[in-house]
Amino acid sequence: MSTIAFDQFALTRIADFARSLSRLHKTSRRQLVDDDAIDREFNAVCHSVWGYTTDDISDDLFSDADHAFLDSLDEARARIFAAEQGYDLVDDDGMLTDWWGYCWMILAEKCGLLTPENRTAARAQIEEKYRAAPNVIGVIVGR
Repeated sequence: MSTIAFDQFALTRIADFARSLSRLHKTSRRQLVDDDAIDREFNAVCHSVWGYTTDDISDDLFSDADHAFLDSLDEARARIFAAEQGYDLVDDDGMLTDWWGYCWMILAEKCGLLTPENRTAARAQIEEKYRAAPNVIGVIVGR
């Protein structure tokens, strides 16, 4: 049996950026929490760690193999993958709730997808989707 060792002090501990999001998830176990609030906090974590969010990368940029890899992840494999890339997905209570989304971002970084050009294209794609919706007369974009 082989052991994988990582220097825990050399890893970026995502939990340090996700305290508000973790509190929201804990609160959601006791009372209703708006999904948009959770999405905003998740995006804030991603922006703090990577400077990008999942909205900044089109899903189409990932290869079929990348999608298969992400779909195959469980908590144990995600933890190893993240650590191999320099990230820690654990907080004081265990695995972070949004570990899969963080792996998505880690893979995007590994594949070189976190670029201003990809951000611009992904945002344009989102805006076009909203404009194509019935009864939408405009799209307000905060940047």
